[in-house]
Formats: sequence, C-alpha cells, structure tokens
Amino acid sequence: MTDVEWAAVRPLLPVPAWFQGRGGRPEGYCHRQLLDAIRYLVAGGISGRAMPADFPGWGRVYAFFRRWREHGLIAEFHDRLRGKVREREGREAEPTAGIIDAQSVRAAATVPAASRGYDGGKKVPGRKRHIVTDTLGLLLVVAVTAANIGDRDAAAGLLRRLRRLHRDITLVWADGGYTGSLVWADGGYTGSLVGWCWDKLALTLEIVKRTDDMTGFVVLPRRWVAERTFAWLMNSRRLARDYETLTATSETMIRWSMVTRMSRRLARPRAAGRH
Repeated sequence: MTDVEWAAVRPLLPVPAWFQGRGGRPEGYCHRQLLDAIRYLVAGGISGRAMPADFPGWGRVYAFFRRWREHGLIAEFHDRLRGKVREREGREAEPTAGIIDAQSVRAAATVPAASRGYDGGKKVPGRKRHIVTDTLGLLLVVAVTAANIGDRDAAAGLLRRLRRLHRDITLVWADGGYTGSLVWADGGYTGSLVGWCWDKLALTLEIVKRTDDMTGFVVLPRRWVAERTFAWLMNSRRLARDYETLTATSETMIRWSMVTRMSRRLARPRAAGRH
C-alpha cells in the first residue's frame, strides 16, 4: 500500500483487544505489513509458503488471515470500506438496490470432491461464486458452492442473508437463470423465486431478460454491473480458479480482492468537478 492508501484504510481496521486494554497478546507485526502480505498473495496467486522474505513469515500471515476469517473481521473491514467508497461517490453508506449473479470457475486439485461439481450449462467442473453487488458493483454478500448447485437454489439463502445484513434493500435485479419454481425453501414452498422473495423477504426480484429481437452482444440494464465485478475479481490471480480447501476461505479471498480495489479507489484523487 502507498502511504496515502494506508492513511485511508487505517481508521477502518478492527481495533485489537490488547490495543484497548482488554487483554490479549500484542501483534508481533504491524497490520500494514500483514495486509500487504495477504494482498500480495491474492493478487499474485502464490501459495502461502511461497511468501517472499520481505513479508512476515508465512505462518504468521496465515494465522492472521485465519483469525480474521473465523471472527468475521475481514467482513467487518470490507463493509466499512464499502460504506466509505459509497459516501465518496455521493451515495448513502447503505444501498437500497442490488444485482445478483453467479460465476462458475474451475477448481484446482486441492478442492475436495464434496465441495465441487460440474456446471452442465457452462461446462465447467469446479465451484460457483454467487454474489450480490450494489449498483456501483461493490460486493454486498457472497457464497461459494459446488458448480452443480443451480443459481436459483443458491439464491434463496443468499437473498435471505442479504435481507438480514442490509435492511434498506428493496430491489434486486437478476438474469433469466433465476426464473422458475422454488420447491424446497422453508420446508416445502412451491412457487417462483420471484414470489418467494416478495412473500418471505418483502423484496422485489426483477428479472432482466433478453428479448427475441436482440442479436449479438447487447448490454442489458443493470446486469453488466455484476459482470464487471466478476471481471474485477479475475484480475486477482488467486481467483483465476478456486484453489481453496474450504468454501469459507474462497469467500474470504474474494473479500480481500475487493478490499484492495476499494482501498485504491479511496486513495485516488477526486476527479475535477466531483464533490
């Protein structure tokens, strides 16, 4: 991180208990060093044991990464950054609308058979990333499943979590893959996912479809925002395919990738005429 970037993100970091006099052992390394090491790992696609000597030892870096994952600190840090980026863009910190989509990626040999599958539509063996973004393309919720899990099946749990974490959300855009019946949610609900969202979550799920007169590549309203977010994630070489044993680690890697993008965005000078 540059000094400007560190100055932007430092106030948003979760405060350790020992720093507040609540006990615990002080960190052996500065948080800036540990954050730089994890960002390097995600951006470069290296394994933990290949961490360059310029960074803290790989064991220390992994212990920090695991602690932040297990205690939800990376999600807390990520959400604080997202709120700051939204405010910088002249938006409210909490969004009122989102876009849902999914991406299938190949899985490495390190991924257990129990959490991988085959996406017959995309012809991809591996895992699937389900995300909901705001209208700026910033991540709201993420879930990683086996690739054979349908978009509609995963959407119920994802949207339920979205409603719990972001109470101001009233509208979510989706593609045609989210149409059809939902027969397993809430112990036997039979009906469309659109109807289930309205009945159970008081949430409007709007399907954005291609029309019959469209030929070739057409930018569809709102759907391109989530596609752009997937493109951002693929800039991180660790996310070019899924290498993680645990799906929770895959979700954490996605958040770290977005943390890097948002912190750089906060450190960028404002364009002329922006307030």
